[in-house]
Amino acid sequence: METTSPRIPAAPDEPPAPASGRRRALPWAVIGAWVLLLLVAVPFAGKLEDAKRDTAVDYLPAGADSTQVARLQEELPGGDTTDLVLVYRRDGGLTRADRAAAGAQVAAVARGHELVGQRTPRGIPSEDGTTVMYPMALTGLADEKVRAEAVQEIRDGLRDHPGGLSVRVGGPGALAADSQEVFASTDGTLMIATAAVVAVLLILTYRSPFLWLIPLVVVGFAAVAAMGVVYGLVEGFDLVVTSMSSSVMTVLVFGAGTDYALLIVSRYREELRRHRAPYDAMREALRGCGPAVLASSGTVAAGLLCLLAADLNSSSGLGPVGAVGVVCALAAMMTLLPAVLVLLGRRVFWPLIPAHGSEPRTGRGLFGAMGESARRRPVVVLLGGAALLGALALGVFNLPGNLKQNDTFTDKPESVVATETLARAYPDASSQPISVLARTARADEAMARARGTEGVADVTRGRSGGGWTEIDVFAEGAPQSARETVTLHALRSGLDRVDGADALVGGPSAQQLDLDDTNAHDRMLVIPLVLIAVLLILAALLRSLIAPLVLVVAVVAVWAAAMGLGGLVFEPVFGFPGVDPGLALLSFVFLVALGVDYGIFLMHRMREEALRGAGVAEAAVTALRTTGGVIASAGLVLAATFAVLATLPLVMLVEMGFIVAVGVLLDTFLVRTYLVTSASLLLKRWVWWPGALFRRTPASTGLAAPAVRSTAAGAPAEPAEPAEPAEPAEPAEPAVRG
Repeated sequence: METTSPRIPAAPDEPPAPASGRRRALPWAVIGAWVLLLLVAVPFAGKLEDAKRDTAVDYLPAGADSTQVARLQEELPGGDTTDLVLVYRRDGGLTRADRAAAGAQVAAVARGHELVGQRTPRGIPSEDGTTVMYPMALTGLADEKVRAEAVQEIRDGLRDHPGGLSVRVGGPGALAADSQEVFASTDGTLMIATAAVVAVLLILTYRSPFLWLIPLVVVGFAAVAAMGVVYGLVEGFDLVVTSMSSSVMTVLVFGAGTDYALLIVSRYREELRRHRAPYDAMREALRGCGPAVLASSGTVAAGLLCLLAADLNSSSGLGPVGAVGVVCALAAMMTLLPAVLVLLGRRVFWPLIPAHGSEPRTGRGLFGAMGESARRRPVVVLLGGAALLGALALGVFNLPGNLKQNDTFTDKPESVVATETLARAYPDASSQPISVLARTARADEAMARARGTEGVADVTRGRSGGGWTEIDVFAEGAPQSARETVTLHALRSGLDRVDGADALVGGPSAQQLDLDDTNAHDRMLVIPLVLIAVLLILAALLRSLIAPLVLVVAVVAVWAAAMGLGGLVFEPVFGFPGVDPGLALLSFVFLVALGVDYGIFLMHRMREEALRGAGVAEAAVTALRTTGGVIASAGLVLAATFAVLATLPLVMLVEMGFIVAVGVLLDTFLVRTYLVTSASLLLKRWVWWPGALFRRTPASTGLAAPAVRSTAAGAPAEPAEPAEPAEPAEPAEPAVRG
């Protein structure tokens, strides 16, 4: 038994000098390679911020009409326009002086910027006399950053008039500028917050003044490497990286990387009791948990790469970006982390140093008690847990409708305030044009057809170039209202009948409509691909078809329950008026790919115990008892890192952070602990069907035969050492010395 030492003792169990040369050379070589990699990656990682793209096209469906309109607008004279609306309002009614002041300010804006039509915008007063709006479209701005700067310059030049006259800049261009400002502040905040959360949880887990620093530093190496690799993909393959995908990659690197570190360190501590040399202990630790870590990262990477099949640009771009983050985290934790730990030796665990030849405490522990309760009443536990998940899943019927563009921020920026002012002052008119592009030769016919469409209030001719003409159509209904949606469908149907016009309908409202349709299509395509990929990886790892099905069914149930919880809190508690259309697909990919990790860790350990001769019941309870603590710690870390997304000012990221964090906690403390264990107990040896473990006779699963420890490849390597009493949560183990 071990006891806490008041100071860091010498390490008497280090390998003797003759054997230490080669064993120390390899870790130093690995560390040197990572340092060189970091030196190469840092300059590229610093350029990733400038390589991000957050234009409308980058978040739109690749094949939608509205996306083609946005691309063609960039090729028209002046490039993509920045549509703005200057909104002047006085609650008591506009005065003559108000109108004169507003006209002078608008004229100054027109002189200072290149506008479509090159004329001073005309003011449109509201019927109640409280508001006047000036729609305008800026051209000649190179990219979204320059457009955002132009919007800010206009805002800086406008001032509220004394006496209560307010001025706000709204419209799609202002909304895009506000989004750009929010995205610019997310990466630094997210990186710092995530690192702080992981550090706190590692300190609480390891209760060591030194050990927590090592996984955190290693995951920092992985994050920089991932950013460098992603930038290389941007330059080499024109990969689209958005601020959203970059934020998610940061969370994945820290969350998944720390999870892998927790598992490896826990197994390494276990092997240090069996092996004198840290090098040998780490080698055996990687042999034992390596396949589970590889399968875990494989399911996440494969699930994310399935997003490449999505038509939505932001989703398809997120796939490879997230997969790069997971692979870099895996590489760092399987190479750099072991190298550092081996060189530091046992003393890195101070004050809870695992002595060679010592035995862990034999108490049953919390997770052992959970396993025993599941073994006593597996049917009751399984049915009760399933009923709870089913009840939570009913909350999906309370989910609000799709989120509108103006509701994407948790705090209302100026553009949203301006839009709400327009909606109150102009309840029966749209301040936001529907953009139509038609072949110039048939533009007049297209305009006539649009003007005759029911629900259209006005039609104006825009720019022409490259054989295309831009037409602005103003609907009678408010932007993204049911009335405007009817007009959009009628407009598309009517313009399709204009021969030779090749008319395309776009603009913000059409984009939102296409987003809704595309997300529904992507869900039907990507979700089956994710399930197939995860099942194949699990079947290869566990040599079974039934065990993978149990794990996948469990995580799908968790996703449904987490979405149901979202329905219970998003609108009633958080006040969110809608759900992002892509939330269901992205949360499914993350929860299934990440949530199945803990099932992998549990089932792989259960399979190890079975290979050593334990029956299914004993293997299941022992696996839960020995992995419970580390998996609980990993689940808390992953949930906390995704919860950090909820601190960002974007509703989409808050919703996704909540769903994934809640789902991971449900999977960690309910599904993996009780439901998967009880299902395995009920299935008995059928859980391994049709693998070799299923074909063993009951007599062959006894403990009389010598057990064989398997290598990472699954082939027998050496006889297993005598079975030791199972230990509880390894990271929180009290320090005792025998």
